Amino acid sequence: MVLSRGIDWRWFGLKALAHILALLPAGWLTYRALQDQLGADPVAALTHGTGDWTLRLLLLGLAMTPLRLILKQSWPIRFRRLIGLYAFFYACLHFAIYLFLDLGSYWSQIGADIIKRPFITVGFTAWLLLIPLAFTSNQWMMRRLKRNWQKLHRLVYAIGILGVLHYWWLVKSDVREPLMYAGILLLLFSMRFWHKHKTKKNRKNETNNHALP
Repeated sequence: MVLSRGIDWRWFGLKALAHILALLPAGWLTYRALQDQLGADPVAALTHGTGDWTLRLLLLGLAMTPLRLILKQSWPIRFRRLIGLYAFFYACLHFAIYLFLDLGSYWSQIGADIIKRPFITVGFTAWLLLIPLAFTSNQWMMRRLKRNWQKLHRLVYAIGILGVLHYWWLVKSDVREPLMYAGILLLLFSMRFWHKHKTKKNRKNETNNHALP
C-alpha cells in the first residue's frame, strides 16, 4: 500500500518490525538484569550476551547479499544497512560493559589487556574498524565517497573474521558455538566468491561472443 505522498506503508511496517526485533535482545538482557536473573556473574552474562548478538548481526548483515542472489529479490539489501548499524550498537554495548562494569575504575588496565590478551586485541580492532562503517552508513556519505564507499565497507569481511576469532579465543575449551559461526562465515564467503567468479566468467563469455564474426 502506497499513499499519494509516496510513503510505502508496507516497507515502513517491515522496517519498524526490524527495529523492534533488533532491540529485543537488548530489552531482554535489561529485563533479566533488573530481575536479577543473570546468574552468579551478571557482568559476564551481559558481556557475553551483547557480544553474541554483535556477531550474529554481523553474520546476518553479510548474509543479505547471498540472500538477494538466491531469491533474486532486492529487498534483503534494503535491510543490510539497518542490520549493520545494530551490529555496531551491540558492539558498543559490549565494549561499554567491559569498560565500565568489568574494568570499573581501572581504565588504565585496558591498554594492558589489549596488549597481553589476544582475544581482546582482535575484538578491540574489530570495534575500531566498525566505527568508520557506522558513520558512513548514510546516503550523504555514499554520494561523497562514491566508489571509495564500497571499498571502505569491504572492511566488514575482516571484521567478521576478527569477530569469530575473538569469540573462539575467548571460550578456549568448548569451541562448538564459535566453530558454528566460523562455518557460517566460511559459507557466506564461499557463496560470494562463487557468484563473483560466475559473473566474471559470464562477462568473459559475452565478450568472446561479441568478438566472433
